[in-house]
Amino acid sequence: MSTGLVRFIADLSNRWRSRFSPLRPEHLRLGTRGEKLACRFLRRSGYKVLYRNFRGRSGGEIDIVCRDKDTLVFVEVKTRTREDFGRPFDAVDRNKQKRIARGGLAWLRLLDDPDILFRFDVVEVIIVEDALPRFELLRNAFALPEPYIY
Repeated sequence: MSTGLVRFIADLSNRWRSRFSPLRPEHLRLGTRGEKLACRFLRRSGYKVLYRNFRGRSGGEIDIVCRDKDTLVFVEVKTRTREDFGRPFDAVDRNKQKRIARGGLAWLRLLDDPDILFRFDVVEVIIVEDALPRFELLRNAFALPEPYIY
């Protein structure tokens, strides 16, 4: 059996276990719900969702990988139930941007480093009881942080 297949099966079983675990903390369930809603929002906005919850070998992570016309978009989703402590985007600090960038560069390496346009977007999801979720799409929310180069 190839290592790629073994890695795929292990990744798939971890996802199923984490999504359906009854002991899963509330903030993780909220984040998963926000990502699902964000995918639906992005599709309605004309994006083509390619992959969810990508984890690169170098520790990088991407919530949603999608395409907006001819641009590859790496999307970070931030979900909150209220905005008392600032906007959800405020949680995408420099360290988080580096982690997202590492994931994006790992995705590009999987494609053999194509000559392609890419950007980093953030989707804010506000889920308040007894109201429809609110979405805010921040296109090109941040640039590829130093020291990363592409």
